Amino acid sequence: MGLLSVIGMAHGWVRQRVQPGDAVVDATLGGGVDARFLAELVGPRGALIGFDVQEEALRRTRDRLEPLRAAGRLPARTSLLLRSHSELEAAVPAELRGRIAAVLFNLGYLPGSDTSLITMPQTTLPALQAALRVLRPGGILACVLYPGHPGGAEEADEVMGWASGLPAEAAQAAVYRMVQKPSAPYALGIEKKASPADPADSGSFH
Repeated sequence: MGLLSVIGMAHGWVRQRVQPGDAVVDATLGGGVDARFLAELVGPRGALIGFDVQEEALRRTRDRLEPLRAAGRLPARTSLLLRSHSELEAAVPAELRGRIAAVLFNLGYLPGSDTSLITMPQTTLPALQAALRVLRPGGILACVLYPGHPGGAEEADEVMGWASGLPAEAAQAAVYRMVQKPSAPYALGIEKKASPADPADSGSFH
């Protein structure tokens, strides 16, 4: 029995913290794998909000969610948005901000599409910051990074620099990676410990 894949680890972090009826976010829909996973966790009483800048990603995600819809198991509040993840905070309904149980990021590019269209630090970092603001205390941000493709290492370095600078009283961060393969994908998990409104935060998520 081998070690968990990085996506398996990211999903494991999320599974520990999400209950039926919760609200969750897929910040990078891609092929819809994460969205399907989140939808099954929260169930029909939950809420799922997904983001992607490619219509093809939304189409693939709808197809992957269709069996849940047909079975009546799709979250009643499911929104798949053709928007950048940098717009995450504005797109999350006001009543759900500070109540999101988990946000998943799967960076890089959409497999089988234009590989030059990749996630980039100038939108990813604001999205990560927004994700922490909309999470509830105890909620989880799980991010899979891909340093092996052009532009991926630079994005991963910037994400790790940002995560390393988070105050320990506001968030706890951990990394899961295969140490013999520095270019292999790896997972970053961040558990929110304080609300941005709490004195301990002092604006650290901004």
